[in-house]
Amino acid sequence: MWNKMRVIKPACLLVFLFVFAGSAVKGQPQAINIGSLPANIRLTGEASKSWVFWYWMQGAYSKAAITADLEAMKSAGIAGAYLAPIKGKAEPPIYTPAIDQLTPQWWDMVKHALNEADRLGIKIAMLPNDGFATAGGPWITPELSMQKLVSSSVLVKGGKQFQDTLPPLPSYKGYSRQIAVLAFPVSRGEGISTENVVPKVSTSTGADASFLLRKENKQNFSSSDPCWIQYQFAKPFTCRSVVIRVNNYNHQSQRLLIQVSDDGKSFRDAERLQPPRAGWLDWDADVTHEIKPVTARFFRFVYNKEGTEPGAEDLDAAKWKQSLKVAGIELSSSPRIHQFEGKTAEVWRVSKRSTSDLLPDSLCVPSAKILNISSYLGKNGVLRWKVPAGKWMIMRVGYTSTGHMNETAGAGKGLECDKFNPEAVKFQFDKWFGEALRVAGPELAGRVLNTFHVDSWECGSQNWSPVFQEEFKKRRGYDPTLYLPVMAGIPVQSAEVSERFLFDIRQTVSELITDNFFKTLKKLANEKGCTFTSETTGPVMAADGMLHFKETDVPMGEFWLRSPSHDKPTDIFDAISGAHVYGKPIIQAEAFTEVRMNWNEHPGNLKPLQDRNYAFGINRLVYHVYTHNPWFDRKPGMTLSDVGLLFQKDQTWWKPGKAWVNYAERCQTLLQQGTPVVDLAVFTGEEIPRRAILPDRLVTSLPGVFGKEAVEKERARRENKGFPMREKPVGVNVSANMADPADWTDPLHGYHYDSFNLDALLHLTKVNNGYIELPGGQDTPSWFFRASTQCSRTLNG
Repeated sequence: MWNKMRVIKPACLLVFLFVFAGSAVKGQPQAINIGSLPANIRLTGEASKSWVFWYWMQGAYSKAAITADLEAMKSAGIAGAYLAPIKGKAEPPIYTPAIDQLTPQWWDMVKHALNEADRLGIKIAMLPNDGFATAGGPWITPELSMQKLVSSSVLVKGGKQFQDTLPPLPSYKGYSRQIAVLAFPVSRGEGISTENVVPKVSTSTGADASFLLRKENKQNFSSSDPCWIQYQFAKPFTCRSVVIRVNNYNHQSQRLLIQVSDDGKSFRDAERLQPPRAGWLDWDADVTHEIKPVTARFFRFVYNKEGTEPGAEDLDAAKWKQSLKVAGIELSSSPRIHQFEGKTAEVWRVSKRSTSDLLPDSLCVPSAKILNISSYLGKNGVLRWKVPAGKWMIMRVGYTSTGHMNETAGAGKGLECDKFNPEAVKFQFDKWFGEALRVAGPELAGRVLNTFHVDSWECGSQNWSPVFQEEFKKRRGYDPTLYLPVMAGIPVQSAEVSERFLFDIRQTVSELITDNFFKTLKKLANEKGCTFTSETTGPVMAADGMLHFKETDVPMGEFWLRSPSHDKPTDIFDAISGAHVYGKPIIQAEAFTEVRMNWNEHPGNLKPLQDRNYAFGINRLVYHVYTHNPWFDRKPGMTLSDVGLLFQKDQTWWKPGKAWVNYAERCQTLLQQGTPVVDLAVFTGEEIPRRAILPDRLVTSLPGVFGKEAVEKERARRENKGFPMREKPVGVNVSANMADPADWTDPLHGYHYDSFNLDALLHLTKVNNGYIELPGGQDTPSWFFRASTQCSRTLNG
C-alpha cells in the first residue's frame, strides 16, 4: 500500500520520547497508559517490546534454570527470545550432565523451554542451524554445500596430438565436479612466472624470505618497521601481474610499493599496489594485482605504512595496528584481470575495473577461438585431442565445496548448505527448524515458536552451484561456459567484455541469494505461521546488501558497545534503508554486543548508544546477550566468554533495569508509528557488492550540506597522519581515525537521508505530486546519484 502519512523524523521524535518516557525511568516502571497518549498514536502491543538473544552454552543446560531464565525475562518485560545453542560440551564438561545438540536429551530441553515459554506468554525464535551462523549441519554433504568455481590448466604446443591425463581439479576432501574442458590460444607471456623463472630473494632485514616463492607456503615474512623484499632475476623479466598471498589477511601486503632496477643499484618507482575494499572474512582467495607492464632484473617490494587509510567495515584489515605479514609474492608475465578473485564473487571485495589501457585486446583471448573439447575427455581422465598450431591452454573447469561450516555450532556442526539451490535450503530448514516444529507439535509451535531467523553471515561467499549455469542462462540470456576462463582471471575478447561477464556473474549471485535462499526460507517460515527475520549479508556475501530484505518480514542490523573494531554501522544502515525501501515497518537491531565486557555496563551508559540508533531509524531492540546459566550458586555463572552485554537474571541491576526495558518499549511504540519521510535518497550504485551509504562517504559529495568544519575534519581523518591508535575496549588497539557513528546523529544538519538500490530504482519507485515514493510510504523530494555511480555493464545488453 502506498501510504503517504507524514510523521516526525526519528531524531526529532526523541525529544518527545524523553518527555513521554522520562518520568518512568526515574521512578517505578510504568506500563503505557493509553489515556496519556496523543490521539494519533496507536499502541503496537507486543511489536513494541524488546527481545533477547538466548544462548545455551557448551552443552550446559538445566530445566530449572531454563524456567528461571524465562520467568526473569517475563518479569523484565521481554517479549521473546532467539534461542541458539553455542559450541558443544567442553572437555572435561563444565556441567553434568552435559548434553550434545541433536540428541533426544537436547530436544527434550527445547520442548521444556517451549512449554515454559507458553506458560509465561513468551515467544521463541530459532535459527536455521546449531550455532548462530549461518545455515549448515552434519547432514549437508559436499554436493549440497556452498560451492565455488575452480580450474586446472596445462599449456601445450600445437600442431600435434595431445594424449595425456589432465591435472585434477582442486577439491574439498576429494569432492569436485567438472563443468567443461576448454581450449584456447594464449597471448605472449602466458605461463611465465616466478614459479618457473626463479629469482634470488633477499630482504633489507637480512631474513631469509625464499619461502615466498612457494605457492602453498604458510610461513609469513613479517616486519613492523619499513623494509623491502627483493627479487633478482638472471635476465630481464617482464611483469604484468603480481599475486599476493597472505595467511588470514593483511592490509600492508596489498599496498607495497614496487621499485625496479636494471643494475641493482639505481631503483625507480614502478607502481604502488592498491588494496581492494574488503570485509572481515577475506582469506578465501589471493589478490592478483594488474600492473603497468615493466621489464627489469631487480624488483623490490617496499613496505612503508605512510599514506595508509584508516580502517572501515569495507577495509577491515586497516583497522588494526599496521605491520607487514606476507606469505607469497608471485610475479607473472601473464595478463590478468585486475583483482579478479573478488570480481568472481568468491569473496566480498570491490576493486577498480581493468581497462584497455593496461589490457589491450591483443592480450585477450578471442572469444571465437575458445573451444569446448569436453567430448575428447575419456572416462579414464585421458584427453585425446589434435591441438591446432600455436601455443594453447587446456583448462579444466569445475566446482567444489567452499568448505565453510557453521563454526559456532556443537554437535550440529557441518558444511554450510548451498545458498543457490532451493532443495538444499529446504533440506537444511527441515533438519533443524523443521525438527524443532515437530518436537513442539503443531499446537504448541503455533502458540510459541513463531519466529525464524537468519543471523550473522559468517559463511563466506559462493559463486557456483549445480543450479548456477541454468539460472545464469535464464537471467542473463546466454551460456557462461565459453567465458569461464575469465573466472581464472584470463581476459577474453577485451577488458570491457571480461569485466561485463564478471559483473553478470555477481549480479546472478546477488539475485540467487535473494530468490533461492531468502525467498525460499521466507516461504517455508510463513507457511508454518512464523515471522522471518534476518540480519545483513555484507561485507561477507558478495551481493546487494539491501536486496534480500525484500524477502524478509523484519530486517535486522547490529550495533556494538565500545567496540569500534567490531561495530557494524553499515549493517544498521542496510537494515534501515532496506526496511524503508521494501516497506517493512519493524526494524530490529542486535543491541549492545561488546567484544570485551568491562563489567561496568549499566543502563546509564548504555542509553546514549540506544538513543543514537533510534535516531538512525531502529525501532526494536534484541538485547545481546542473555546467556543461559545452568547454576543457581554461581553468579554471573555462564557467559559468552568475554563477549557481552551480560543481560540476564544474574546481572546486578537486572530487577531495577526493568525501568530501562520499559523505556525501550515506550520509545519503540512511538518509533513504530507512521512511515518515514526523508529529504534525500542516495543511490548505492550499480557495482556489486554494494551496501547502504554511510554519512562519511557523502562528505566530499555534499560539502555545502556538511559544512566547512565537517569537510576539513573528514579530510584530516582520511589523511590519517601519524597513524594514531586508540585502545577501546581495554586490550584492543584500533585505528583512532575510523569514522565514528557518534558523529552521525545529525550529520546533514537537519536533513535526513536513506539509501536506495538499483532494484528500488527500477521496480518500486512511483512519482506522486512531485515526490518519488516507495511502497513503504516513504516519499522523497530529492534523489542523489553520486559521481561514482556506474551505468549498467552487463554483457548481454
